[in-house]
Amino acid sequence: MKRFHIHLRVEDLPASIAFYTGLFGCPPARVESDYAKWMLDDPRINFAISTRGETPGIDHLGIQVDSADELEQLNQRLVAAAAPVKAQKQAACCYAESDKYWTVDPQGIAWEAFHSLSTIPVFGGDIENPVKTPSTCCSPSNRDQTT
Repeated sequence: MKRFHIHLRVEDLPASIAFYTGLFGCPPARVESDYAKWMLDDPRINFAISTRGETPGIDHLGIQVDSADELEQLNQRLVAAAAPVKAQKQAACCYAESDKYWTVDPQGIAWEAFHSLSTIPVFGGDIENPVKTPSTCCSPSNRDQTT
């Protein structure tokens, strides 16, 4: 099953946590000093905020899947959309290890398709996006890994 993902860059994490907790009617599923995430079922969304990135606002959008097979199917859709696609395996980002595919839409918005493999105790160090200027929080740093 797929879950829509939105990652916003915020300037004031505590104020943003309070706002989105009120909006969603529940506290975040995970809170760190620089990050918070809600795993909502209605609507089915993985909504994350962090103080990472350059400009407040949308950092990136994405689709989270539950299996490697679903991730490969989503990758084929990205390839069929004729967008540049970059693979990132075992990425350490957003307190999770994930396999990902990154692209950018015609407006320049970064999109990630990902399957989370496990949680990790640190935000992670994957910060350079090969399909957009380096402003997204956790896109791949390996420019040579093209799908």
